[in-house]
Amino acid sequence: MIQARDLTLSFGSQAVFSSISFIINGHEKIGLAGRNGAGKTTLLKMIAGLQFPDSGTISIRPGFTVAYLPQEVILTSQKNVLIEALNTFNGLGDRLDEVQKKEAQLGGNGGHGGNGGDGGDVVALRQHLYDEDCDGRIQEASVVLRGLGFSQADLLVSVDTLSTGWKMRLVLAKLLLQKADFYLFDEPTNHLDLTAQDWFFEFLLRAKSGYLLVSHNRYFLDHACSTIYELSFGALTIYKGNYTFYLEQKAQRQELLERQYFEQQKFIQKQTAIIERFRASASKASTVQSMIKSLEKLDPIKLDPLPKPVRFHFPPVIASGKQVLSLENISCEFEGREIFKNVSFSLARGHKVALIAPNGTGKSTLLKIIAGVLPPKTGTITLGHQVSVAFFEQDQNRSLDQEKTVYDTAVEVCKTSEDRQRVRIFLGAFLFSGDDIKKKVGVLSGGEKNRVAMVRVLLQKANFLLLDEPTNHLDVQAKEVLLQALKQYQGTVLFVSHDRDFLNKLATDIVELSPTGSWNYPGTYDEFLYAKKHEQTPVQKTVAATNTSVSAVSSVEDAIEGEQAFRARKRMKALESAIARLENERKDLLHRFETIIFNSPEYYEASQRLKKIDKQLAEQTIEWEQVAAQLLR
Repeated sequence: MIQARDLTLSFGSQAVFSSISFIINGHEKIGLAGRNGAGKTTLLKMIAGLQFPDSGTISIRPGFTVAYLPQEVILTSQKNVLIEALNTFNGLGDRLDEVQKKEAQLGGNGGHGGNGGDGGDVVALRQHLYDEDCDGRIQEASVVLRGLGFSQADLLVSVDTLSTGWKMRLVLAKLLLQKADFYLFDEPTNHLDLTAQDWFFEFLLRAKSGYLLVSHNRYFLDHACSTIYELSFGALTIYKGNYTFYLEQKAQRQELLERQYFEQQKFIQKQTAIIERFRASASKASTVQSMIKSLEKLDPIKLDPLPKPVRFHFPPVIASGKQVLSLENISCEFEGREIFKNVSFSLARGHKVALIAPNGTGKSTLLKIIAGVLPPKTGTITLGHQVSVAFFEQDQNRSLDQEKTVYDTAVEVCKTSEDRQRVRIFLGAFLFSGDDIKKKVGVLSGGEKNRVAMVRVLLQKANFLLLDEPTNHLDVQAKEVLLQALKQYQGTVLFVSHDRDFLNKLATDIVELSPTGSWNYPGTYDEFLYAKKHEQTPVQKTVAATNTSVSAVSSVEDAIEGEQAFRARKRMKALESAIARLENERKDLLHRFETIIFNSPEYYEASQRLKKIDKQLAEQTIEWEQVAAQLLR
């Protein structure tokens, strides 16, 4: 159990914590929310004993173990990955390494060491390893490391040759192997690809230990946390529910607080007016003094200033042809190494398609090939009729000129004077105003560079977006704004994202990339995961040998029919989800007509969108009926 009493902390004149208290039981699974700078990381460090409050205490029950994963950590080691991981078990890795080296020396000397005791020493050491269940520990460590993305070959790689991201994965693996009673996770998914995130998510769901989790990944906060702690302006508020529940309750609490605030202000104004009116009256002196004392004792209600949110939507775009993109047998090499081959798929107008694969498979490279930044080794790329492309790159330090100002960076993509006139409006919507637009890109934070790059995408008014990790460096609120804007976007999107909530809510289809090809799955990411669990190896659509037996052909045909039925069911679910989304959007749009001015630009835009929704509903309803009929055959 962890108990905090009256924690107070200030950095200079800024109060980080103002007498906050809480009790955490060992099994609780808590998400820690709050704006950037609210003190989330500081609180984790304080519980871990790495930061001390100005006043107040944190006590941890004796024997209750707490493990802490910081956002960034420096790991220096010349040991291999497996040995370093095994050192979690009281230095077991070093003892295994010592035995292996002695065995190698004995083998090199024909079985005879420098003295007669070496062989006996090795036997004794091996017995100690056996007593420590070394083989079981190796298996345990390997499972965790493989789950976080390390291959079997990676286990023998020296730690000091790993990138920062892979070192962070190793640190996370060592942390999980500790089997602590309670974990403090500070953005643990930052360096994990989707496959590793899925494994870590399942680990959290199965974990008997509790944790306090800081994350910008809403899926984790919604599905892996049953309590939310919110830090805001020095105060801690506890919400017994997941992140969605927290947002709903916070909105209701804020609405109630605002009503109470305005009622209190009206009361204060009324009392003050009476005091001023009768202050000079001798007969009312005692009453006036009583009212003054009453106001002085009043506990004023304060409204916390809310951070200015990003607000935007994509402008209307020119409709493209029905087929937006077609890839045929695309392959790519880098420094003589084949990254992927046989990549073939097509995109239909209006679809939001997620491109997924483990890190290193070439997702960013494929987007660059489609955008024309890189050439393919083989294959053809065909864009449909009237398709205009805008590309959002993952590495803004490389894609943006660091010496240009924010304003110049945005304006350089404008094609018309009308677009140039809208630059300041778009920059303002992304929180760049006043002198901010004169800053050089090189001095901006990662999140600010991300927002500049998104402004450039908006100004191009493209009907096909290629987005490579568009949610990088964005907080949960900004991600939600981007998600809603892309859901309402009238064009086509092919995107890469490691944020599961964003991916699951935006994607209408999934394209899985592998070194040997690509596979299409209609539906959300959750539906894709279900399909991966239940679907067998994809069936070849042609029978190569002419002398194949009748029974073999029959079994292939049966498999094809089963696969077609499976895909039809998945398509039906995707269509039902799409129809539901369109119907909800249509309902919201009809409500908008109650407040917008007739024949205004907003009225025209809403009317056009309503027509498009009605057309899409009709098309998707017809397709749903066709799929349903196919399943009934």
